[in-house]
Amino acid sequence: MKDRPIGMFDSGVGGLTVMRSVIDLMPDEDIIYLGDDARGPYGPRDIEEVRRFSWEIIDYLLGFGVKLVVIACNSATAAVLEEAQRDYDIPIVGVIHPGARAAVRRSKRMNIGVIGTRCTIGSGSYEDALARIDDRVAVFSQACPEFVDFVERGEVNGDHIYEVALGYLEPMLDAGIDTLIMGCTHYPLLEGLLKEVTGPEVSLISSADETAVEVRDILERLGWLREDPPGRHVFLTTGDVDKCAELGRTFLGPEVRGVVQVDLESHPVLESLLGEKDES
Repeated sequence: MKDRPIGMFDSGVGGLTVMRSVIDLMPDEDIIYLGDDARGPYGPRDIEEVRRFSWEIIDYLLGFGVKLVVIACNSATAAVLEEAQRDYDIPIVGVIHPGARAAVRRSKRMNIGVIGTRCTIGSGSYEDALARIDDRVAVFSQACPEFVDFVERGEVNGDHIYEVALGYLEPMLDAGIDTLIMGCTHYPLLEGLLKEVTGPEVSLISSADETAVEVRDILERLGWLREDPPGRHVFLTTGDVDKCAELGRTFLGPEVRGVVQVDLESHPVLESLLGEKDES
């Protein structure tokens, strides 16, 4: 089981921020990443539609014999995580609960802000997760529908996006939050801007690192951590290969050497995707 790959998916390339953390923490692991770029982003979609897409992709990744699936998308996590954890016999990890736990640990006043897509914020998943951890938490949520487009255009600073961000965040800053969860995998690329808006007194929480720690802990507990370096990485997309590759290098780095376009109705051969190991 330990030599099987980890499967990971998002509605696009944002989940590569999670993959970055997983690679940094577990460099020996093989990872298959699938971005549903043809149908993303999921944030503006109805949650039932997101649920249907997510089930389809989880089943697709299981066809590669993955040992664990990371739902590296807040909207998809909100839509299907609990059902998926119940219905599948391998571990399924989402990005909401790790981020919520980190926020509760960090917050001193238990006043926590959450920003995300309309789908994620509308689901109430962060409110539920935070309340389960500590019922003293006061949660202030705000959908930020423009942020994903800004990030994918490479516009992560400047007067225009600063004013947009200030409009989104000012009400929760006035409410006295001391911790802010970046509840979308695109948002870590806006961390510098968000810090400029919130000031040093507000802690920013990205779920990526926390999710990677949870994945490692699960694999370690099960005895499934891979010990055959280096790990190999496969990048799949349902959309445009060139766009995915360009954005992927922005989100992840030089590891994105090539992207394969896939049809969810059929599987490529896994070994042909993984290729030969680089022993250098």
